[in-house]
Amino acid sequence: MSTQPAPTFYQSLAAGGVAGTAVDLLFFPIDTVKTRLQSSQGFIRAGGFKGVYKGIGSVVVGSAPGAAVFFCTYDTLKRTLPLPSEYAPVTHMISASLGEVAACSIRVPTEVIKTRTQTSTYGPAAQSSLAAARLLWSTEGIRGFYRGFGSTIMREIPFTSLQFPLYELLKLRLAKALRRPLHAYEAAVCGSFAGGVAAALTTPLDVLKTRVMLDLRDPTKHQHPTLAARFRDIYVNEGVKALFAGVVPRTLWISAGGAVFLGVYEWAVHGLMGQ
Repeated sequence: MSTQPAPTFYQSLAAGGVAGTAVDLLFFPIDTVKTRLQSSQGFIRAGGFKGVYKGIGSVVVGSAPGAAVFFCTYDTLKRTLPLPSEYAPVTHMISASLGEVAACSIRVPTEVIKTRTQTSTYGPAAQSSLAAARLLWSTEGIRGFYRGFGSTIMREIPFTSLQFPLYELLKLRLAKALRRPLHAYEAAVCGSFAGGVAAALTTPLDVLKTRVMLDLRDPTKHQHPTLAARFRDIYVNEGVKALFAGVVPRTLWISAGGAVFLGVYEWAVHGLMGQ
């Protein structure tokens, strides 16, 4: 079986940017519904099915650089980590986790603006992403843009530790079965399955991340609960159902999004490499 050459740093950069923009723009309405389902104010009060493209401005700004940074880090570490081939799943877990940490430095500020705009947290004062960003800066400063950074990392590392080893394993098994390198659409199927499994299992962490980002209390005047206390509060007061709020749209969105994200990435890489 012939193997595919690894993409260069700049090929990963360009392909990741294209893939990130494609998936975030295509599935934004589903993400809005999921975020509103997870909001503590309730789905209807958060906006229901109205204005499902609210907050898309921040995604347009942040998608390409966030995904580009992730794939540059992931592909570079996948090639350079000094672990033997039998530890490939560990290599993929470490590479994906560090890729997510790097990407979150870009993604979290846009995610904070997006979630608050999607759920009309600021009311009529900030109906657009730019207005929400200005209000966030004036009320909370730079720290406000990184509200929920820890909970996002806590969600992304388990998610990618499940998704990418499973994705790479499925690609390897399918390529062996077909006795040839995979086409982009075949890699997309592997990405869809891996993303759906990881999304469903990590939904409670996504709920926790959303609640933290939507908390408008001033941290200088109010002591915010720890992530563990927040998690326990949701479980005790709202039940297990609340921890899995939005699991169906999240799983459908990331399953379909995984197909587009990883399929477009593979397609873009192959195109840039002239395959």
